[in-house]
Amino acid sequence: MTANARHGAAQRLAPHIEAAIGGPLPLRVRAWDGSEAGPGHAPTVVLRSRRALRRLLWQPGELGLAQAYVTGELDFEGDLPEGLRILWRTVREGRLHAPRLGARDRGRAAATALRLGAVGPRPAPPASQARLRGRLHSRTRDQAAISHHYDLSNAFYAMLLDETMAYSCGFWTGEGPDYGPRDAQRDKLELICRKLALGPGAQLLDIGCGWGSLTLYAAEHHKVRVTAVTLAAEQAAYVREQVDARGLGDLVEVQCRDYRDIADGQFDAVATVEMGEHVGDAEYPAFASTLHRMVRPRGRVLVQQMSRGSVAPGGGAFIEAYIAPDMHMRPLGETVTLLEGSGLEVRSVQSLREHYVRTVAAWHRTLEDRWGDFVALVGEETARVWRLYLVGGSLAFEERRMGVDQILAVRPDNDGSSGMPPVPEAWPLRETP
Repeated sequence: MTANARHGAAQRLAPHIEAAIGGPLPLRVRAWDGSEAGPGHAPTVVLRSRRALRRLLWQPGELGLAQAYVTGELDFEGDLPEGLRILWRTVREGRLHAPRLGARDRGRAAATALRLGAVGPRPAPPASQARLRGRLHSRTRDQAAISHHYDLSNAFYAMLLDETMAYSCGFWTGEGPDYGPRDAQRDKLELICRKLALGPGAQLLDIGCGWGSLTLYAAEHHKVRVTAVTLAAEQAAYVREQVDARGLGDLVEVQCRDYRDIADGQFDAVATVEMGEHVGDAEYPAFASTLHRMVRPRGRVLVQQMSRGSVAPGGGAFIEAYIAPDMHMRPLGETVTLLEGSGLEVRSVQSLREHYVRTVAAWHRTLEDRWGDFVALVGEETARVWRLYLVGGSLAFEERRMGVDQILAVRPDNDGSSGMPPVPEAWPLRETP
């Protein structure tokens, strides 16, 4: 059957898709039989098999589309970022709405699916989809959630990230071919160290240390004594290797444990970089209290954290199923309120939203440039998960559906003194050579 066939699968499906979204097709659709429908100038959604349609029948919406994409049953021809951008633009303009199919509409859709041979048992979830059990944000479930994402393999992240192994938003202070992701990450790390007023002998607690980018930078460049905490075994092993290789054993201690199990301390500063999103909504007040308890009076706390609107505070069906299970993001103002509720005094907030667009775009370029290497390392399904994740994430920050901020706070002394200078310090963008 040719792409112009009058009664091909695409033509049969088009009215049902338009009824579900409440408007004309914003993208072109090509079905497994070669038939096509929709605007000719738009990127093309390709349904490679009837199984893709069956998956969407069983799981309509974002998760079903993601399942079909990561398995290769559904694909994009053309510019994937532009295709997703068109969908979100159409949503914003109000031309699309969530599926609101009545019983009659569902019956017609089922009849069409039956005629197309797409009716059948519910397809099993892709192997890359998270399968967590237990009470939400229990220690064992949090361990499994963190392991799902961060224990993918150190080799994978070493290939994706720059040599700093910083898996968080960079701080882009330069342009041109001589300034890249590594420079932006080092500028971010220096910015954090300056905001926390770190110097030789200071004691820093790095909660959710990742692969040790801040821990190693603070120890090497500012001679800080760092306690680095992570729940991911692969990360802890990597940081310990780097500590040994760089001769930082007298400055850095690495703990592989839950933040709730950190022993009480009186640190000069506490940092948590993009870890608070994993804590959970109900648990965040206790997390904020931990930050307050671990820092000495007049000590500083820096929280770098992603945010999302109050309507959809989670990560979304795809991210929560494939990338960061149990993630919770809230509006920035709510996080500030929770931090202040613990007794901390918020002194400054700096938005880095546009910086994350550039950061994620750099990771995506690396993924595409070395696609064959990533597929060989983790398999095509996982590589497709990450392609969808990075493209979607970059657009979310670009379109202000997500944000990321650095929140600097202090624990005031009993008399209310913060120890902060009356005029804010100058935080150089680049470390003086």
